[in-house]
Amino acid sequence: MTTAEKFVPGLEGVIAAETAISFLDTEQEKIIIKGRNLIELSQTKDYLDVVHLLIEGQLPSHTEKAILEAALKENYDVPSTVIEVLKLLPKQTHPMDGQRTGISVLAGFDNQIDDRSLEANKNRAYQLMGQLPNITVNSFRILNGQDEMVPNKDLSYSANFLYMITGKVPTELEAAIFDRSLLLYSEHEMPNSTFTARVIASTQSDIYGALTGAVASLKGNLHGGANEAVMYMLKEASSVEEFEKVIYKRLEQKEKIMGFGHRVYMKKTDPRALIMKESLKQLCEIDGDTSLLEMCEAGEKILEKEKGLYPNLDYYAAPVYYKLGIPIPLYTPIFFSARTVGLCAHVIEQHDHNRLFRPRVNYIGESY
Repeated sequence: MTTAEKFVPGLEGVIAAETAISFLDTEQEKIIIKGRNLIELSQTKDYLDVVHLLIEGQLPSHTEKAILEAALKENYDVPSTVIEVLKLLPKQTHPMDGQRTGISVLAGFDNQIDDRSLEANKNRAYQLMGQLPNITVNSFRILNGQDEMVPNKDLSYSANFLYMITGKVPTELEAAIFDRSLLLYSEHEMPNSTFTARVIASTQSDIYGALTGAVASLKGNLHGGANEAVMYMLKEASSVEEFEKVIYKRLEQKEKIMGFGHRVYMKKTDPRALIMKESLKQLCEIDGDTSLLEMCEAGEKILEKEKGLYPNLDYYAAPVYYKLGIPIPLYTPIFFSARTVGLCAHVIEQHDHNRLFRPRVNYIGESY
């Protein structure tokens, strides 16, 4: 077999790593996380259960979960220098770049940054998870000329995150729905950002560098940003009829409809989307306004009929976040914050079973 015959654009379908972390079983429509079905977990467990599963390899006992949450709360605060650096960023800085900068600055405060041991990396994972809501929210607030939000340690992890975003203590239902979204975003096998993190980690670079690269990857609109794009598209209409016109116009102009299709799922429904759709229904029942749900369902029918495409998680996460009062530019940074635990799990696995990524190319330049 020649080099050219081995070339697969975008590495589609190419096996890049062996992992015990997660697997997308598209035939069975399951997302396997450490041997568990993520969709089933979303019905009975919460985000911190999955955090413990991803980092420790098993679901936590009641005591272990309490210890985990206490450890995260100990890391809610970030060094004042991080906040000062964020204040120096140009006001037109993208929220993802603010988030990326904050993570990068944290590296300078790790006195044992060259320790790649399992225990050290686990501790960093929990530290980063504790600090990410603070960095995510306050980088956005600072860039928008708003005062810094202080974490509320009396609230649960997810409730505090949502509180910092909206400035109000969420109801039990709001906190539960937001927590469910974090759980569904927590890990998803080998998307571009995870691959980026593993490639960086394979050089024996530290976890901060790996996550910094992953943020940069997720910033690209072919990977992240779909949830934001979906919400902006929904806001172009105020009724089902208007939204149908928006969809058909985009189809006529051969524009990509964000929130539909997936490189792995292809002609299958993203099972996570169904969970978020139910969450949207719950929120609509509370405020009595079903317009966003009806518009989303109309768009879903059109794309299935015209293109054979089905919604992914971002399609329904967008209106859920909007209903929760979350600013649209924060949708993708929240996605990254939720995915941090999955990324850390992959970096830890890469460091423990490392092989430097060094692929070859199919040369198509001038002859020599």
